[in-house]
Amino acid sequence: MPLYLGSRSTFSLGLFGGHAGRALLAGDVLHVDAMVAKEACFETITPYRSFTNEWRIGVLYGPHGAPDFFTNEDIKAFFEARWEVHYNSNRTGVRLIGPKPTWARSDGGEAGLHPSNIHDTAYAIGAVDFTGDMPVILGPDGPSLGGFVCPVTIVSAELWKIGQLRAGDTVTFVPICHDEAMQMLRLQDEALCSLKTYDERAMLCEKEIGSPVLYYDESSALLPSVTFRQSGDSNLLIEYGEMQLDISLRFRIHVLMQAVVDANIHGVIELTPGIRSLQIHFNPRLCEREALMQTVQSLELSLPSIEDIEVPARIVHLPLSWDDEQTRIAIDKYMKIVRPDAPWCPSNIEFIRRINGLESIDEVKRILFEASYLVMGLGDVYLGAPVATPLDPRHRLVTTKYNPARTWTPENAVGIGGAYMCVYGMEGPGGYQFVGRTVQMWNRHRQTEDFKEGKPWLLRFFDQIRFYEVSAEELLRLREDFPRGRAKLRIEETTFSLKKYQTFLDENETTIKAFKATQQHAFEEERNMWERTGLANFTSQSAHEEHHDESASVVIDDDKEAVEAPIQGNLWKILAKVGHTVKEGEPLAIVESMKMEVEIESPEDGVIVDILCEEGESIYAGKQLFILEPLKA
Repeated sequence: MPLYLGSRSTFSLGLFGGHAGRALLAGDVLHVDAMVAKEACFETITPYRSFTNEWRIGVLYGPHGAPDFFTNEDIKAFFEARWEVHYNSNRTGVRLIGPKPTWARSDGGEAGLHPSNIHDTAYAIGAVDFTGDMPVILGPDGPSLGGFVCPVTIVSAELWKIGQLRAGDTVTFVPICHDEAMQMLRLQDEALCSLKTYDERAMLCEKEIGSPVLYYDESSALLPSVTFRQSGDSNLLIEYGEMQLDISLRFRIHVLMQAVVDANIHGVIELTPGIRSLQIHFNPRLCEREALMQTVQSLELSLPSIEDIEVPARIVHLPLSWDDEQTRIAIDKYMKIVRPDAPWCPSNIEFIRRINGLESIDEVKRILFEASYLVMGLGDVYLGAPVATPLDPRHRLVTTKYNPARTWTPENAVGIGGAYMCVYGMEGPGGYQFVGRTVQMWNRHRQTEDFKEGKPWLLRFFDQIRFYEVSAEELLRLREDFPRGRAKLRIEETTFSLKKYQTFLDENETTIKAFKATQQHAFEEERNMWERTGLANFTSQSAHEEHHDESASVVIDDDKEAVEAPIQGNLWKILAKVGHTVKEGEPLAIVESMKMEVEIESPEDGVIVDILCEEGESIYAGKQLFILEPLKA
């Protein structure tokens, strides 16, 4: 396989890597690389124990916990629960059904109305991410950056279990300590080297969970506070200041990131900056965490002042199809298969108007197209997707994120969550409120005038995005031409000065405060309405509770046949109609399961005489969906 960004792995959602960027199919021809030719080794390996549908998984507490985000009772309930695996799970994330937290705060402020919302930060693989009230285990194809709290992270030696989870399985998370996580990793490495097995179950004994905070230094007159958080056994999350949107904190993160790069610390794999945080991903076999913390603490204390910092930047003008049809399809799908009573549906734009106290949708549109969005993070969700906030606080349309998150988002949809704008790099889950759709943020296979220097991503940190309106038809044409180099964006070179920006804020302080006061009033009114109407208490039921009685089935005549569901899932679309003649293999319905759309096909030629299901219904394997009268030969 050819290398893509230094890897031969397949990322099927991104359509690149491996064999043509997709799963292997019958008929594919694979060639063995001569470089790996070695003397064959044959050994009999003792089989691993039989798997069941009940799992115990070792985790480390953090990065987010009690009392900042959760209550102590929430954390206790989290570890005591037997979480059920939801059918909408795959390599991006495993959704879990279980108890709803009570939360230690009422909302996330500028990060969003729900208390799970935080200013976007990096995610670790194996983090358990609360997207609203529903936790999701982030898998190897999951997002690298996002705005939700994560109370625990699966340790490296236990990550293999994510791939074994199936819909209906149960999971219990077992808190262990860092030393045990390291011991489990060593034993697993030894077992792999010797082709032996080891049984980790004896090591999964609950320990005192301790604190997710590993180090804290209070703020001073000149410097913000700094917090080091535990994020599994191979990540360190560093946060600056209070839980608020402050662009100066992002600049300090930028300076710290550059200092860590220059230090060339052995074993450090990757650095991911967030809004007010920096995640250091390291190989725990090569880099001891305590030593890494001491090095970073020394670097942090020696950072230069950011007061006079000025960084190169660009103004990137992007076309936007306002309220694009594809985003409306995604909203309709969400209402049918996830949450029909969501207060941001059926129109996300109307919800944005209401929660910001604006008089009309035209006001939402005016603000969005006047704003200049500063890119503060890349890879938010996937593939170079920017998380950006308007430089002018009077352009910051604050919303909440979907609770629970969508299972499908169209590629390059533009959304607002909290005070942030994101352009989704590809199809996948998501939680931001839709405003429209734009061109590609990632070019998989071509270098053009806008995608160059060997980088498939479009944007850079501290770029400024400005939208201009195009029709849905014009956007489709641009989406065809842009990645092929037949259309070019207007990009202006500039610089961003923190001192000049602070002067701008000072000069407009009065009108900024007035705008935010109106916004906060509407924000609180929305939250109070949710409490009065019960919309704040959404709970996802167990998959077993959602569907009808599995023992109930329709008795059919001998000359007719039932078409049954082959899998558990949610019925997205019914394509067949009573009285229609269908051919063998013709799609009758579409079920969403494991974040895939699965077609239910007719087993033979016949006439549909009855439909036993409805769109939006949760179904189980074996449920009768249609009654078919086969055509006589």
